[in-house]
Amino acid sequence: MKKMILKNGLKIIVDKRKTDTVTIQATVQTGSNNESKGIRGISHFIEHMVFEGTKKRKEANIISNEIESLGGEINAYTSNERTCFYIKVPKKHFLKALDIISDILTNPLFKKKHIDKERKVILKEINMVNDEPRFYQWILFQKAIFQKQPAKYPVYGFREDVKKIDRDSILDYYNAWYVPNNTIISVSGDVKNAHIIRDYFIDFSKKREIDSHEIREPELEKNIIVKERKSILNSYLVFGYKTVPRIHKDSYVLDVIKSILGRGQSGRIFEEIRGKRGLAYEVGVHHETNVKYGFFAIYLNTYKKNIEFVKKLILKEILKLKKGNLKSTELKEAKGYLEGQYILENEDTHDRADSLGFWESVKDSNLGENYLKEIKKVNLKDIPKAANKYFRNYCLAVIEQE
Repeated sequence: MKKMILKNGLKIIVDKRKTDTVTIQATVQTGSNNESKGIRGISHFIEHMVFEGTKKRKEANIISNEIESLGGEINAYTSNERTCFYIKVPKKHFLKALDIISDILTNPLFKKKHIDKERKVILKEINMVNDEPRFYQWILFQKAIFQKQPAKYPVYGFREDVKKIDRDSILDYYNAWYVPNNTIISVSGDVKNAHIIRDYFIDFSKKREIDSHEIREPELEKNIIVKERKSILNSYLVFGYKTVPRIHKDSYVLDVIKSILGRGQSGRIFEEIRGKRGLAYEVGVHHETNVKYGFFAIYLNTYKKNIEFVKKLILKEILKLKKGNLKSTELKEAKGYLEGQYILENEDTHDRADSLGFWESVKDSNLGENYLKEIKKVNLKDIPKAANKYFRNYCLAVIEQE
């Protein structure tokens, strides 16, 4: 793996490996957490807009067809802290992918007609998320658990803001955040001419100062329970705690706890709720670790009448962890699961490029290379220590069937 930092601050990371595919990803280090009142949802809006046309490729169908006619993939996603664009192609088409991703990133047109059209698409997307409890449960949960942290706002923003966002607002935000010193280009695959990457970003704007400030998120002083009712057949819940950002050493211990409780169909939570009692179909454990915040959550769907009982089962498992009720064999299995998942995920060039972009946004892409070393350091004493430190007052978000 090689890393280059250009004079304009652009970071380029190349992970050369023997594969038949290559993925190029641009990670722009901004997301909904950087948005201000009145423009919430603009990061996600821009994610859509860069595909709508450039100076070189005037329409969206031209951009997509150039990649899809090669059997490749072109897509993007927006999170609270990042906006990522990627292209995955057979390795012989690397230069074509490089040309297109640099074009959409540095030369978007932001035509008014495209903005008006895509606004309708985004409003439909918001409706889709709000209609689907498996998506909306996370909107409800993050809104409830965070007080000052901007992660309490949905990535897609607010409907009233999306309706008002105009071309001037988009250009102002794009010019402030889509700058080379706030962008990471990560490449994974069998690349023979990686040195040429820098030539494709000559037109990128000059570096600018990035306004980055810390948010002091208070601890939960008491348990928080929020409920909403919808006309659905199941009830959905997310039960969780505030934790720490990825850079914190305890985040690795929490990853191991996640594996103990929620790995596949053999984790403790799955076994207690679905395996033994059949109280839910989907049961999972999620550990969100970002640059500036983190949370740990258990999620599932069940009948309304089971909610209190399920909550007691979750708290019972948490209490076991706090008391150190864990055998060395189970700790070994939890670590083995994380190691296997890490290896499998990093075999795919897209997942690998995404991982490199993430770790570089945290601090340094080399941290990803040391991930398994940090997991192996976790011992039996670390588990109850972390559980007692972070699993105190909880947040429970429930979408109840009417």
